[in-house]
Formats: sequence, C-alpha cells, structure tokens
Amino acid sequence: MNLDAVRRVFAAAPKLAIEGGVLPHARSERGDHDLNPGMTRPDTTRPAGVLVPLVAREDGLKVLLTQRSDDLPVHPGQVCFPGGRVEEEDTDIVDTALRETEEEIGLSRDRIEVIGRLDTYSTRTGFEIVPVAAVVHPPFELTLQPVEVASAFEVPLEFVLDRDNHEKHSRMWQNRERFFYVLPYPDRYIWGATAGMLVNLADVLLDPAAL
Repeated sequence: MNLDAVRRVFAAAPKLAIEGGVLPHARSERGDHDLNPGMTRPDTTRPAGVLVPLVAREDGLKVLLTQRSDDLPVHPGQVCFPGGRVEEEDTDIVDTALRETEEEIGLSRDRIEVIGRLDTYSTRTGFEIVPVAAVVHPPFELTLQPVEVASAFEVPLEFVLDRDNHEKHSRMWQNRERFFYVLPYPDRYIWGATAGMLVNLADVLLDPAAL
C-alpha cells in the first residue's frame, strides 16, 4: 500500500480523519480486554498518546518502532511506539504524542505529518492510549534518549498488513491465562498493546469500508 492510498483511507473515514486540525473522538475502543473477555477493568484511567509513525521511504512505507531500555522499571525491553502520558502543558493529545516523540527519539515535528487516529486502546494497567497516525518525511536523524530507549527500528508496512503475522499467544498471569497479539518480526518480539494497535492499523487499511 502506497502513501497516497494511506492518506485517502484516513481522509475518507469520519472517525479517523482530522477536521480543522483536531482529531475526532473515538467511536470505538480496543484493548487488552478484546482477547480476554471478563478481564477486570481498572477503576481509574490515565490518558496517554503515542505516535504511529509511517516513514515514507523510497522502497515503501515503514512503521517506526522503539525498544525500551532494559533498565526501566515498567515494561523493560518491550517494543513500543514513541509516546507517553498526557502532561499539563500539552495542548491536546497530538501535542502529547509529538512532544514525547521529540523527547524519546529526537524526531523533529517539522518532519511529521499527522493524518488521523486509530481507536483508543485501553490497557489492563489503566492507560487510555490514543494512537496518532502520522507520515514521517525523510531525511531525518534520531537522537535516542538512552535512559528510556535502547533502539529504534523500522518494520515494512506490508509485514504489518499480512494477516499471517497477527499471531495470538498467551501467558499465565495472576493464575489466569491471558491472551495477546504478537507480530513476530525477525529479532524482535512485538506484542501486547503495541501489537494490538498494529492490528488496528491493519484493520483500518485493509477494510476501510467497515469503518
């Protein structure tokens, strides 16, 4: 799928498209509960925003991802999108995603074209995450914040769109079997909320008529 096709999908879908520079409110929610019916939901939630960066390379679109430092106390070593919780100084959720991206990997806002959003993703740890979809225009250089980010890498969008790569795995957690998505990219283990949001991205791009 090329860049023009991706732009058309987001622009044509009311629940995804930006209007007047403002993201729409989500009309649906996804989350850890999708594969785990009956999972206890947190009593309180914390808003967060992440950037879903589609890098416009000459050989096709790539999804830019990061791997968290092994020294972090929460989710060490996991693959994720750049982003984080909303802070008081943020003007909106887009500002949150862009600020966190600048802080974590040094990607300048002037290389980022926000094109829309995915569904809000609710985690069992109480975060309500808005994935902000964007096109990243090369050239750019990344400066990783070493305390938080161990590495950054790109995955071809075509890999994400291949349904054969949307695997369902499980682990025992608090004496219950918990299910989650995994995208088994070579030498990386993309799972959990990040994998769930990538499945959402594939749903949007492969079946826009269902939106």
